[in-house]
Amino acid sequence: ISEIKVRRKLRIAIASTGNEIYSIASVVPDGGLYDSNRYCLLAALDRPDIELINLGIIADKEAELLERFNEAASYADVIISTGGVSVGEADFTKAALQASGDITFWKVAIKPGRPIAFGKIKQSMFFGLPGNPVAVLITLYQFVLPALEKMLGITDKPIAPLIKARSLEAIRKKPGRTEVQRGIVTQTDTGELQVTTTGKQGSGILSSISMANCFIILRHDQDKVKIGDWVDVQLFSSLF
Repeated sequence: ISEIKVRRKLRIAIASTGNEIYSIASVVPDGGLYDSNRYCLLAALDRPDIELINLGIIADKEAELLERFNEAASYADVIISTGGVSVGEADFTKAALQASGDITFWKVAIKPGRPIAFGKIKQSMFFGLPGNPVAVLITLYQFVLPALEKMLGITDKPIAPLIKARSLEAIRKKPGRTEVQRGIVTQTDTGELQVTTTGKQGSGILSSISMANCFIILRHDQDKVKIGDWVDVQLFSSLF
């Protein structure tokens, strides 16, 4: 075979936004935060068929966000930013997306991750993920990865499939929104899968993910989980 058809790598540009965000090794003043989101996304999306473009940290200034996003849209297939999509006075990412492109949706009935924004800037797909570290990785799995599957032509199997496991603990849940908890799946001698949460589930507790090997997906209309109930779990894939 002397010739084959190939496709170039998918180009994904990643940025963190916020005046309070600082890179690793920076001196962080009171009220400042180290940037963990960008490093998590760069690691999670490190694949042979993806070319990652690190946009760094962009300040909460609408004009600067507009300029940087429009520039990235000239060469990236997908732009992913974190922060700036809530309802705070300095949350300009959503406004920049409205000004430079279009918003397909904003806010989803999911916990954590409600203020996600999705749209297009020029020909680039744009994902405005929340600022909290756990919400970033949950929305990556639930919204970004399914889109990347389509763009990468992955049809043989999903990147992060759902399987069933028996819950070893009671989990509080009210119907009306999807909830994604962090869990640890184990297998019994008989082959049955069991799952327990990693403990406290706050959206700023990154250790709840670093200790986990799966997400527990509690459906929109689902009520509380009792010990022994079967639940949907989503094992962390090779992207994570």
